[in-house]
Amino acid sequence: MIIGFLKRFVLNRLKKNGMQIAEDCRMLGWPNLGTEPYLVSIGRHVTITSRVSFITHDGGTWVFRERPEFLHVIKYGRIIVHDNCFIGFSAILLPGVSIGPNSVVAAGAVVANDVPPGEVWGGVPARRICTVEEYSARALRDCPLYDRDAYRRDKKRELLKLFPYPW
Repeated sequence: MIIGFLKRFVLNRLKKNGMQIAEDCRMLGWPNLGTEPYLVSIGRHVTITSRVSFITHDGGTWVFRERPEFLHVIKYGRIIVHDNCFIGFSAILLPGVSIGPNSVVAAGAVVANDVPPGEVWGGVPARRICTVEEYSARALRDCPLYDRDAYRRDKKRELLKLFPYPW
């Protein structure tokens, strides 16, 4: 009940500020939208984790903007996250980037270039790590054996069985 209210509140607040975002998105924390949330578009079935920053402008132009030939210079760009994407903790999306459908941006990545569909990108600056197909195959291969029913009943207990304290 309270989660549904908070989700609606967050989505309504973002939309009120001009952000285009589909109803079925998951926001795990409040993103940093800077001063132009109306330049951010989020597609369907997207997860935005905590501390993600959408930087829609290049403020570095202030360094030279007072020079006569640069008085008119502005650098803005729309940020588009297409359908079925995951944006990891503290990722930074820079002006003008597009995250292709079915893609993953790793935690802490700084995305300065478009992410093609179906790829996993990470790092500073972000670069291609692998395809989502390769990532999903590794996740399946590396998944530990565990009791699924026990996990549903008591996630903490099951995870501590799989990953016990070292002492």
